[in-house]
Amino acid sequence: MKKSALIDWLKKRSMLLRHASLANGYSGKSTQWNNGFGRSRPQDCLDQSSVWFAAYPDSLVGGPGAKALDILGSPKLHQLLSEVGVEAVHTGPMKLSGSVTGTEYGPSIDGHFDRIESTVDPAYGSDEQYKEMVEVASRHGLIVIGDLVPGHTGKGPDFRLATLNEPGFPGLYTMVEIDPEDWSVLPDVPHAQDSANLSPVVAQMLKDRGYDPVGPLDIEVFARPGIKESCWSVTDVVCGVDGKDRRWVYLHIFKEGQPSLNWSDPAYAAHRLMTADMLHSLTELGAKGLRLDATMFLGIEARGQGEDGWLGGHPLSTQVTDLLGTMIRKFGGFSFQELNTDLEVIRKSLSSGPEFNYDFCTRPGYLYALVLGDGGPLRLMLRQMLSYGVQPTRLVHGLQNHDELMLETTHLSIFGEQIFEWEENRQQGDSLFTHIHESVIAATTGDRAPYNEVFAMSPGVCSTLPGLIAAGLGIADVTQITPEQAEKIKQIHLLAAAFNALQGGVFLLSGWDLVGALPIPTDSVASLVADNDHRWINRGGYDLLGDFDDMSHSIHGLPRAQSLYGDLKTQLQDASSFASRVRSMLSLRDSLRVSEGELVSVPIVTHPSVVILVNKLPEADGRQETWQLTALNFGETRVEQSVSFVGLSGDAKVLWSNLQGVVDEDIALDNDSLKLELDSFEAKLVVVYTNFA
Repeated sequence: MKKSALIDWLKKRSMLLRHASLANGYSGKSTQWNNGFGRSRPQDCLDQSSVWFAAYPDSLVGGPGAKALDILGSPKLHQLLSEVGVEAVHTGPMKLSGSVTGTEYGPSIDGHFDRIESTVDPAYGSDEQYKEMVEVASRHGLIVIGDLVPGHTGKGPDFRLATLNEPGFPGLYTMVEIDPEDWSVLPDVPHAQDSANLSPVVAQMLKDRGYDPVGPLDIEVFARPGIKESCWSVTDVVCGVDGKDRRWVYLHIFKEGQPSLNWSDPAYAAHRLMTADMLHSLTELGAKGLRLDATMFLGIEARGQGEDGWLGGHPLSTQVTDLLGTMIRKFGGFSFQELNTDLEVIRKSLSSGPEFNYDFCTRPGYLYALVLGDGGPLRLMLRQMLSYGVQPTRLVHGLQNHDELMLETTHLSIFGEQIFEWEENRQQGDSLFTHIHESVIAATTGDRAPYNEVFAMSPGVCSTLPGLIAAGLGIADVTQITPEQAEKIKQIHLLAAAFNALQGGVFLLSGWDLVGALPIPTDSVASLVADNDHRWINRGGYDLLGDFDDMSHSIHGLPRAQSLYGDLKTQLQDASSFASRVRSMLSLRDSLRVSEGELVSVPIVTHPSVVILVNKLPEADGRQETWQLTALNFGETRVEQSVSFVGLSGDAKVLWSNLQGVVDEDIALDNDSLKLELDSFEAKLVVVYTNFA
């Protein structure tokens, strides 16, 4: 193909060049002012949807020839989800991702987080099918949430046009043209590849030769010897549109096939590309919310001689995120972000940026409690949230998603020299940070649990929640789980669900949670984990509908995961099943308006395995439920725990237990104190009624 024809082909598929046509529909029109946008509006979202289902398109099991949107658009699925209590479906990224070489498409290298075009991936369906899914969801009282990936793209048409030096495109990426006289320091590009990673030594050499901002960074994300030694790679020789040969060094915070956008380039190309993608999702496809991927890595700046480049905590990341949150609100949507940093930065980001942030604050603590039976780190982080003014109502509290089970308590690491205290314990931040993840990893991987894997890129375990719980129970072979062991896993899984759901904010659960999926064997996805990214073992296929028992793989070829609980329809006919217990809990959560509750106290306890959250609830159903307690026992021993709180008076009742479902059990209150009895691995929903209408 002639170069001119190739460039025309690439331009027709460019995300950046879609901006003009999408923006023209709103520029100069009053319709762009229909929604308030200056401040985040979490309450609007909580009123609409506070229980989300996280789908992962590649893991859906369906019939022969089925596509993801055939399943996600199924009225039967939305009916079942609504019966459980789900109010929103987060689809995960569904737009065309991967790369192009010439006019040939290459597959996604990171679960569709390497977007290359603003259109639904044909492998998943079509834009029209996506819109039909939105309509089906609406008929069942659900909304659809999509994804925005503001940090990078894949090596698609826009990146290829940038390397060709097509005017308007190089400024889209954080990339630097290297003079031919300096090519001698660059590595050769391996056969059948189009780029090569730079070693830190070469990156520093380029910085020393004046190629800012190239050079080692203060955070080298997911660095792996021999695979990714720096966040910089160099292209092979590319003959540009002007006939000049060039080699480009480009930034990729994540994988080599995910070139990073340049949010500080004066052409503002990144702003235009992301605005186009946002408009397409909200105004054309009909999504009501968008997840903002990895928002902590949107700014980079060169520092002086001898200093690493500034990536961690760069203020541009917050500024860009604020802008994206503002624009999403302006066009009728809401957003939540993936920001894993300290609580002060999260608090500031949520003031005018996205409506919600993933609850990375307590996730390591509750996973630690599930495995080790010690709620100390979890109590500590909940109290830290109170002291920093970060309310659970601003967080998305999740069970499993597409990632590893994350154990990185970043707040403790950032304040590594500070001493943290809880009950009788005192520990330095960086020491506790290490202790949490090393303890969980040691207890849930290796010879003790060979079905789980250590996440190679940051502290975490690649597994499903049932897989992690099984390891904590000492089960060495998950293919031989007994009915008694499966019941115990379900109880502890419900304990995790209760912690995440029975507090303010959004509760998120996945298809893997709903069916009780176990991790799939590593050798069954050997080609996918060849780069040492073992997250694929927690992404096994699942069938929520129960219509495809004869299918051994998902519609995209992932091996079907072993399911402990079964499909949704079957579970909802059994009052003691995982899904039914979740349904009964979510029904109470909704009637009490727990999602709007304000965390006011995390009481001191006498049993290390116990965690108690005291929430103040709004008025509901003609009465005032002043206090709602979430009481959790992460230990194997039955305990009695007294709870005291000034103003804790009235009629106290236990309304739900993960071991029994809905109950109606009175508890005596005496001088602002009540005594709770918690069985092994039990969670209880307690309400203190102070006034009746």
